[in-house]
Amino acid sequence: MDRLKQKVAIITGGSLGIGRAAAIRMAEEGAAIAVLDCLDAEGRALAAEISAKGLSAAYWHCNVASEQEVAETFRAVADHFGHVDVLVNNAGIAGPNKPTHELTEEEWDGVQAVNVKGVFLCTKHAIPLLRAAGGGSIINLSSIYGLVSAPDIPPYHASKGAVRMMTKTDALLYAADRIRVNSVHPGFIWTPLVEHHLKSQGNLEEGKAATAALHPLEHMGEPDDIAWGIVYLASDESKFMTGSELVIDGGYTAR
Repeated sequence: MDRLKQKVAIITGGSLGIGRAAAIRMAEEGAAIAVLDCLDAEGRALAAEISAKGLSAAYWHCNVASEQEVAETFRAVADHFGHVDVLVNNAGIAGPNKPTHELTEEEWDGVQAVNVKGVFLCTKHAIPLLRAAGGGSIINLSSIYGLVSAPDIPPYHASKGAVRMMTKTDALLYAADRIRVNSVHPGFIWTPLVEHHLKSQGNLEEGKAATAALHPLEHMGEPDDIAWGIVYLASDESKFMTGSELVIDGGYTAR
């Protein structure tokens, strides 16, 4: 219950899926949680749910692709909780599933704005707060598709590869500040994003079965499978870990 005692964590895209699971598990382990999202009803409901358990959470609307919103929101979180120790860069979108030659510039840029620029902006504005706290942990949600690829959703795959390399660069840049930066690489996790992606491919049940079969463990993961990895990276248990990739993928990338 105390793995994250007295820590304050910002979680972007925190209202649903992996972000929601991470918020709950981190709060249960003692962290105060700042849930950031553009899904206001879901975000407020989650903060209220966590608070009703006697734990600490609050919600802020924040578009991670807007530097002004990120800067203002991060200052507000630090003012509210007193400090910030952990940033979970979880906000992300899948984008259109088209081959590269059919994509528009706008479609490409839309994915990069959230998945890459969002990580950049949130990291940029978290660094002064983490330095002020004497160090901390940044956890970037990449994907199995930051490690391997597949013949679909090119903008998404490109963005997750970028996040992987941004993680390693920032790990080296800020190690002297006692700021650790690691990436998490989930396989297919049953979240609204994955559900929407599979629905766009046709029959949902057939898609679920086919996707599950891609993993040697023969099933998709659950948000908690990733949330516990995030708890570990946020905690002092991982104090000697930076610039690393935590792969939680049911064996997908072991092939």
